[in-house]
Amino acid sequence: MLSVLVTIVGLLVLEIVQSVDNAIVNAHMLKSMSEKARKWFLVWGILTAVFLVRGLLPLLIVWITAPGITLWQAVLATFGSDPLAHEAMEKNSFILLIGGGMFLLLLYFHWLFLEKKDPYFFIDRIVKKQHGGWFFALAGLMLVGIMWAVRDQPLAMIAAATGNAVFFILFGFRQMAEQQELEIEKGTSDIAKLLFLEVLDLSFSIDGIFGAFAFTTNVGLILIGNGIGAIVVRELTIKGIDKVGKYRWLKNGAMTSIGLLGAFMIVEALGIHLPEWFPTAATLSIVGMAFWSSHQFLKAETQQAA
Repeated sequence: MLSVLVTIVGLLVLEIVQSVDNAIVNAHMLKSMSEKARKWFLVWGILTAVFLVRGLLPLLIVWITAPGITLWQAVLATFGSDPLAHEAMEKNSFILLIGGGMFLLLLYFHWLFLEKKDPYFFIDRIVKKQHGGWFFALAGLMLVGIMWAVRDQPLAMIAAATGNAVFFILFGFRQMAEQQELEIEKGTSDIAKLLFLEVLDLSFSIDGIFGAFAFTTNVGLILIGNGIGAIVVRELTIKGIDKVGKYRWLKNGAMTSIGLLGAFMIVEALGIHLPEWFPTAATLSIVGMAFWSSHQFLKAETQQAA
């Protein structure tokens, strides 16, 4: 029971801090929509965000990475009632770990080398400026290195290549979405805006789903942890996203924990086992440090302004 609780807490924290960017985009777009459309997105959109995306997608991923079992067996194994399917999923979990780990590491290094940031951790201070060349060189070397490490396991090699491909496909989609956001906001109907937000939410949620597999392959726990996190993010979108955006190092904590989770998944896939509580402890520690420092800075800044 304690292990389950620790896992859910880790999933919840990761989902919230990782979805802040998504919530900011949502809040910005919702301002240009009618009251009825806002209510639909914030209330009924939960069904899509929680059950379809954060419930169905992890289940499909688990099923695909466990050859030899049916989708129904994967559903039963998720809730512990099919030991043979559960054993097959555990046996093939290295495929999921390799692909997810590759994706998360690329996500972290993209932020580190290509995105603007306010340095907080030691490595942030080393890589202050944008270095696109370093990122693409590192991405290529990392793919070659991981594929070489699992060269006697063809499925693991495919998983590494798939994690790489999924990252760059989403990277291209998000760039395109950023370019079209203003046009969609100004010149289209509420239905088009709702569809845009739902598709964008799907792309952002993939980050959280891959991160969730660092904590557990139990889809039921992922649904609970990520689902509660998605509901909290929807509430933040309505009430306090402007305030959350002022926490200057919160994203540093989120992205650094993602990089560490990616490394954890790769290490696990290579057969080096770490304690089950490690992902949650690492996430809470790194995000907690960044949040506390940001809170103290914001408090001091408010006092000076007063």
